[in-house]
Amino acid sequence: MRAVSAAGAAAPRGGGLVDRYGRVATDLRVSLTDRCNLRCTYCMPAEGLPWAPDDTVLTDAEMVRLVRIGVERLGIREVRFTGGEPLLRRGLEGIVAATGELRTADGSRVRTALTTNGLGLDKRARALADAGLDRVNVSLDSLDPARFATITRRDRHADVLAGLAAASAAGLAPVKVNTVLVRGVNDDEAVPLLTWALEHGYHLRFIEQMPLGPHGSWRREDLVTAREILDALATAFVLEAEPDGARGGAPAETWHVRGFPGATVGVIGSVTRPFCGACDRTRLTADGQVRSCLFAREEDDLRGLLRGGADDAAVADAWRSAMLGKAAGHGIDDPTFLQPARTMSAIGG
Repeated sequence: MRAVSAAGAAAPRGGGLVDRYGRVATDLRVSLTDRCNLRCTYCMPAEGLPWAPDDTVLTDAEMVRLVRIGVERLGIREVRFTGGEPLLRRGLEGIVAATGELRTADGSRVRTALTTNGLGLDKRARALADAGLDRVNVSLDSLDPARFATITRRDRHADVLAGLAAASAAGLAPVKVNTVLVRGVNDDEAVPLLTWALEHGYHLRFIEQMPLGPHGSWRREDLVTAREILDALATAFVLEAEPDGARGGAPAETWHVRGFPGATVGVIGSVTRPFCGACDRTRLTADGQVRSCLFAREEDDLRGLLRGGADDAAVADAWRSAMLGKAAGHGIDDPTFLQPARTMSAIGG
């Protein structure tokens, strides 16, 4: 991490989170914890990972303060809470409620979302909706309980389905399902998963497997590409692309499914179809570090500023400075690419 001093911000004072390439970050991803109650094979080893010490993790009040600075001073318009597994954060509902009370410079309400593995969502979906959460993305990589247990190393398939149903009943719509296909593991489930999602009114999003798991575990040959996913879906469905420009800064390319009004399926091709040029995201880790990119190898310390007594203006300036240095792209296809030291669970999706 790089320490940031209150007086050392190099970015212009005032304004939003603009980088050298003219991109403006308006979408904040906030990791609430690095802990998770699954052990997905592409994310972490069976024994788990060393968790961040409790005293390094931001308190609820510190989390809310940084979100408020992002919204009120830096132009953030959407906040997504991630992990690890964010449902493991006891103060989640309070953080969501405090975020929902914030207003952007033009008086608009902040849009809020949650990315979760769904364990325990059946018990908290209503409270989260009441707190002001707008929608959820739930990870599910297989319709087969045994295969799910193999991928996640936990026999919790039924709990994920219960969480999805509860989210839908609570009005956290559209309920989106995130799926990672891995060659030789679940790459035969593209069509069954979309069929199931359409039956339940869920919006399915396939995500290319990214090099963010345990070091040395990602192999290019295991990657099921966006093109392969679309070709598989085309054997059973007619997909109609959204109009040019409709995607904006969204990570997913989205198609409407003919014959199913309002239904969409998306593919996030982070590896083979990168969308870096339109990226509008900034990230906060659970221990208070700013990351300009999911694949960044450097991060900037805001926790130190908070705990050192810096005022909101100084924190905002430091955040602007951190984002100014954002790279043009993640460079996964570059021979010099190096995986970040942190894994996905410690960064936040």
